[in-house]
Amino acid sequence: MATNMSESIRQLSEERGISEELILTTIEETLIAAYKRRFGNADNAIVRFTDDKEVSIYAQKMIVDGVYDPVSEIDLEEARELNPDAEIGDEILIEVDPKDFDRIAVQSGKQTAHQSLREIHKDTLYSEFKDKVGEIIIGYYQRERNGTIYVDLGKMEGILPKKYQSPRETYHVNDRIKALITEVNKTPSGLQVVLSRTHTDFVRAIFELEVPEVYDKTVEIHKIVREPGYRTKLAVYSNRDDVDPVGACVGLKGVRIQAVIKELEGEKIDILKYDPDPRRFIKNALSPAEVRDVVILDEAKHQALAVVNDSQLSLAIGKQGLNVRLANRLVDWNIDVKTDAQFGDMDIAAESRRAVNELFGDTGEYEEEFSRIAELPGVDAAVVAALQEGNIEFIEDFLALGPEELGEFKSVTEEQFDVLRKLIEEYVEIIEEEGGEEGTFVEGEEAEAGEAGSAVAEVEVEEEAEAEEYECPECGAKITVDMTNCPNCGIGLSFEYEE
Repeated sequence: MATNMSESIRQLSEERGISEELILTTIEETLIAAYKRRFGNADNAIVRFTDDKEVSIYAQKMIVDGVYDPVSEIDLEEARELNPDAEIGDEILIEVDPKDFDRIAVQSGKQTAHQSLREIHKDTLYSEFKDKVGEIIIGYYQRERNGTIYVDLGKMEGILPKKYQSPRETYHVNDRIKALITEVNKTPSGLQVVLSRTHTDFVRAIFELEVPEVYDKTVEIHKIVREPGYRTKLAVYSNRDDVDPVGACVGLKGVRIQAVIKELEGEKIDILKYDPDPRRFIKNALSPAEVRDVVILDEAKHQALAVVNDSQLSLAIGKQGLNVRLANRLVDWNIDVKTDAQFGDMDIAAESRRAVNELFGDTGEYEEEFSRIAELPGVDAAVVAALQEGNIEFIEDFLALGPEELGEFKSVTEEQFDVLRKLIEEYVEIIEEEGGEEGTFVEGEEAEAGEAGSAVAEVEVEEEAEAEEYECPECGAKITVDMTNCPNCGIGLSFEYEE
């Protein structure tokens, strides 16, 4: 074979990143495939390599007296020409010159070699990049198609889908792109490496690069929440009392956090201290707003109320509710933000009564009226703020809105409106008076009898028979004209007299 085989194998190994052993195996499979194409059977084909990587292929044949299969058998006389000591029953190796292979056999060997090298290359890259999932890699912008950016990673090409791109970032050809490896998949067309710049782990990896204390676990990140391109919140804590976790992430004169912000193209970052106490954690999570107090409304349902000064309300809620929404996700609590005046107007006593009833085992339901959207338990503060900006404060005003009017609230999604409707269905019952007009909104399964807007049953009586008993038109119970409510079903009564 060619004398420069060893050098060719070495170059191929360096270019493709394939070990020499795998290349030799591919060469062996190629020669055997060509042999099989030429002779129809490769069971007796043997490939051997010298120390200099020179290769030879042999046909192993049985020495017989009378040949029936020339591919696997050889006559004794012919065998003794090659080896004078040959005897019947022995096996002998006969070198095959690859030049004897026809064009079709050579083409078959080439196809086998190319396919084998592609599969080996794909498997090698898959093993290499699979171990890098969750790590940051640097590549260069190559092209864009249907919003997807193709990134040159050196050995291969990665993709940065549109949904994993920050909305504030734009790229041009040959721009340097730093991204997180999120997926590595084998596809019929080759290996696919999926990149992301919107994943929370991308922010985590950036902090590990910029903050040594995070990398060596002196400071650990409890949780990260993010609206890519707009704001990120990190809760951190320290494993050493003498290390300030927030200060370590910010760095001297903010040099560390500025490096992270620069990499995220100016995205705002709030670094706060994690606290196992939910009150203090919620107060920290609403930064940069200053929270005066945190009231736990329902610990089991993770509902809390944050009280702030008037000047801090808009800062606590954030633009389009972004700050409080991220805080909710960070602490895993439903946080409602109120000013001191709004807090003073709230009926906190109702929650206290609920707690006392549960404490003493009284599970009886109590009635509570809701008229304003902000009074609903667990309502999204961002939705409340958006509706209030459109002068929609009361529940009946919201229910009167049509689809087109709801579409004018660009900062509120249809899913958030669906959640609000479910809250209204859960806590509020709409009672209609005779004539179909809407009445008050009352919590619970049944409206309290006698309240404004409750149902009223009309009973016709004769003027001379005021003292007689009558039947309730709703349940049939005995009633008299001096009653305003049915003693059995509680429905309101109205008596009309006929002459």
